[in-house]
Amino acid sequence: MSQQWSQGRSRWRIGIEGRYDDIGRVGLFRTKQRQPVSTVREDAVKEGSLGLFASNEHTFSDKVRTYLGLRYDYFDFRVDAKSLLENSGKANDDKLSLKGSVIFKPLTPLEVYLSLGQGYHSNDARGTTIRIDPVSGDPADTVDPLVASKGGELGARLFLSDKLQATVAAWTLRLDSELLFVGDAGNTEASRPSQRDGLELGLYYFGSKNLSAEVEASFTRSTFSDEDPTGNNIPGSIPLVISGGITANTDSGWLATARLRYFGKYPLIEDGGVKSDGSFLVNLRAGREWGPFGVFLDVFDLLDSSDHDVDYFYASRLPGDPAEGVEDIHYHVFQPRSVRASLRYSF
Repeated sequence: MSQQWSQGRSRWRIGIEGRYDDIGRVGLFRTKQRQPVSTVREDAVKEGSLGLFASNEHTFSDKVRTYLGLRYDYFDFRVDAKSLLENSGKANDDKLSLKGSVIFKPLTPLEVYLSLGQGYHSNDARGTTIRIDPVSGDPADTVDPLVASKGGELGARLFLSDKLQATVAAWTLRLDSELLFVGDAGNTEASRPSQRDGLELGLYYFGSKNLSAEVEASFTRSTFSDEDPTGNNIPGSIPLVISGGITANTDSGWLATARLRYFGKYPLIEDGGVKSDGSFLVNLRAGREWGPFGVFLDVFDLLDSSDHDVDYFYASRLPGDPAEGVEDIHYHVFQPRSVRASLRYSF
């Protein structure tokens, strides 16, 4: 919940938010023909968080305004390791983050802004209490519950007309540690520090109250910021993302929308020698809304693409393979073309 009020040309806002997750069973199992045959690890996880924040937005003139925010977050983790009791435990952590922005409007159709801020990401709760590797039985290091980050963004919004707007932003992000979950081992590793630098472009069209469209593109350079002979590419980091959509609706409540998404090739190992092929996906939705009711029909993966939703590169064994396995790309394909009908009621 939050509360806000204005004083002169300043607007203050304070708030508090909390979340609690109680996961009775989360596990990793060995399988044969998709049927579980043994347990690698199984845990019950409880995770709670509380956030307090305050912000001030001040308007100096029609051309300049500022934003300043302060936030405090506290996390508590509790893990009950049912398969390996040594990995049970409790952990907690907190972070104080400061954020600020300056927005300048030199011309009526142009707005320029600079934003700087601190943040964090949380690690897997199981990694904060782990003591024993569930596969090898060797001692395992715990990870920090919260990992600090800092970033900045310089951007502009251009109002070309009442119907056409464009945005451009150059940004940078620094993480003290990348989060890496090792699926076959059932543990979480705090990986190397990283940096990401990117450029985002957007074009938005509002033809009328019944027609709108947009296209967005993001170019990102993601690398580990330390030196390691294995390489500096971050596995799974996507350098190019393009998305777009068009939506049409009628005054009587009928609507239709089409959306597409393209992921460019991305590295699967640190030296960049193995890459994903990328993917292209198209979804459709049609329906009607009247009052608080809505009925919709969605078509997912309209082109029935066999592109990969996600790719990994690691060693695995098939009958006849050597004991150490064979390194190869493992993947999940898109869900085949499917249709879903839904009914919505808002109150």
